[in-house]
Amino acid sequence: MLRSHTCGELNETNIGQEVQLCGWVQKSRDLGGMTFIDLRDRYGITQLVFNLETDKALCEKARELGREFVVQASGIVSERSNKNAKIATGNIEIIVKQFSILNPSEIPPFTIEDQSDGGDDLRMKYRYLDLRRNPVRKNLELRHKITQSVRNYLDQQNFIEVETPVLIRSTPEGARDFIVPARQNPGHFYALPQSPQLFKQLLMVSGFDRYFQIVKCFRDEDLRADRQPEFTQIDCEMSFVEQEDILQTFEGLIRNTFQMSIGVDLGRVERMTYDEAMHQYGSDKPDTRFDMRFQHLNEQMKNSGFPIFDQAEIIVGIVVKNQSEMTRKQLDQLTDFVKRPQVGASGLVYVKYNNDGSIKSSIDKFFDSTQLLNVLKSCSACEGDLLLILAGHKDKTLKALSDLRLEVAGQLGLRSTTEFKALWVIDFPLLELDEESGRWFAKHHPFTSPKSEDITLLESNPGKVRANAYDLVVNGVELGGGSVRIFDKGLQEKMFEVLGFTKEEAQHQFGFLMNAFKYGAPPHAGIAFGLDRLCAVMGGSDSIRDYIAFPKNNAGKDIMIEAPSTIDNKQMADLGLKIAE
Repeated sequence: MLRSHTCGELNETNIGQEVQLCGWVQKSRDLGGMTFIDLRDRYGITQLVFNLETDKALCEKARELGREFVVQASGIVSERSNKNAKIATGNIEIIVKQFSILNPSEIPPFTIEDQSDGGDDLRMKYRYLDLRRNPVRKNLELRHKITQSVRNYLDQQNFIEVETPVLIRSTPEGARDFIVPARQNPGHFYALPQSPQLFKQLLMVSGFDRYFQIVKCFRDEDLRADRQPEFTQIDCEMSFVEQEDILQTFEGLIRNTFQMSIGVDLGRVERMTYDEAMHQYGSDKPDTRFDMRFQHLNEQMKNSGFPIFDQAEIIVGIVVKNQSEMTRKQLDQLTDFVKRPQVGASGLVYVKYNNDGSIKSSIDKFFDSTQLLNVLKSCSACEGDLLLILAGHKDKTLKALSDLRLEVAGQLGLRSTTEFKALWVIDFPLLELDEESGRWFAKHHPFTSPKSEDITLLESNPGKVRANAYDLVVNGVELGGGSVRIFDKGLQEKMFEVLGFTKEEAQHQFGFLMNAFKYGAPPHAGIAFGLDRLCAVMGGSDSIRDYIAFPKNNAGKDIMIEAPSTIDNKQMADLGLKIAE
């Protein structure tokens, strides 16, 4: 070994020992007759000391070192006179006896420090340098801890890890596939999997009653902070279980993961139906770290002579505790927020319930104080509170108020990244209607089982059918979702029929699954967690890119290796692809 210790492990117990370290030069300081070098590896920083009086040649050689030079140093561990409490090795230093340059370095394009001067694009272009920085390294270490705790927990629960194919066939349902030309079969194409869904169901038919896989998945869709074209799932399936078994098993997984990875007791995981979540929060992934539940105000405020309310399908608001003194400027900023195209509201109404009991609102011309007081009391508002109201089309208004709720909570510091609140959202709709085509689509996927009591509605009222589906939400982020699967061939055929598949289309696309069901498919159910999202939530970040070693940017490009790239004409011809003119 080129080193006897790492740069993060030496302390007072090592004083007097001769050690050998390797690492990168973080910083160099010349102080007259002394030169100090901060040597860094992934474990920490150790200070190296060179004395001009005792070894002039060695000290002068050390002064030639630049940032990010790779060096090997040998010396004696000594107690440090000016101790540094900010680093683990801050009580000692190494009196260097000899050292060698293993590799010099050019000046890096940005500083390799916790607070770097490099912008996102520059750091992504030199990602291998960015990975040397402590925050990025710690993110990947957290990811490692999470995956290890997941594997250990599932192994203890008798799950078996099985790899499924990466080159599969394309299916039209769901997001857009990444397509791979099959050279040996001209005119034919593989697809990269959006998930191992069909294979894990086939594993259940095969008798592997507890499966998991930490697996790469691919979706060719527009990107944002919590999406990447390739991402990682913790993919799981179980046989001979019902929904409650899944919720219990994977509530245990998520609680264990938080405890083992970041030392957090997640506490009780609440449960809420989809309908309750939409009614109370306007979202199927509500952030329940704070209250501000929706107040539905049609009964109290409709037909009042205020045209905006009278013409609205829904009038709904939130009570913001102890914020009646919010200034007009702050209220105008919130109004501008809800009018943004991404939010889509036409305006914002406020009612202040002042500390002295008086009431001030933006609709005083249409409602007197008595009417507004009754509205406030119906919302359980107290003196000092603020009521914010939106009105309009139901779905659009619920979404806008959900966005406003999160914005206000963020401004008030109610969304702490060190506080975690978990929630199961259950009983999702099985289907959703595409208004343009008039077709029903599966809200999750075509293999999700309807609730047994709703099966009779599949033909008469498909929109009312509830699914045996569930999502795990933490801090307003959907971390995982799954469902009880259809395992009856007849019910699966009925589902394909409701979704508009002909028998021929269903057989062509999913015939292998239907054939497998002929040979004794067990009742089964499963779930998949987004590992990247899980890491981001546990690490207190909004972006999953911070927890991926080599991520793509928002345009789906890896600017470090310049991918995607063109291929030459010979490769195009070999794949049977037409060469662009």
